[in-house]
Amino acid sequence: MKFEDIYRFFDNPPPFYLNKELAVCYVLSILLKGESYGTELIALLERDLPAYRLSDTVLYGALKFLEETGTITGYWKKVEGRGRPRRMYQIEPRFQAQAQELSNFWEKYLSGRWRHQNPEV
Repeated sequence: MKFEDIYRFFDNPPPFYLNKELAVCYVLSILLKGESYGTELIALLERDLPAYRLSDTVLYGALKFLEETGTITGYWKKVEGRGRPRRMYQIEPRFQAQAQELSNFWEKYLSGRWRHQNPEV
């Protein structure tokens, strides 16, 4: 290793992959703004927060968890000019408050305030 390697690393650090807990909070933060689908959720994260990544496996695990708990519902929607329908997701109205609370966790995490308020994490 050389010092140049360290500078190069910080000039272009590798992305941070979200775990399932962060993915759930991220997904809810997006769905609070309106319905979405899997590939769009990944694309939005990469576009808006290029330092973060979300694998298909983690995303679909988070979506499955949210569907199984009744927090979100999914339905198939045929999109013009596309062969296969997309699985669209939306928050169930009775879970709006919890979704907002978990979305706030995501925002706090992004701003770095989470670790300051919860040093044991």
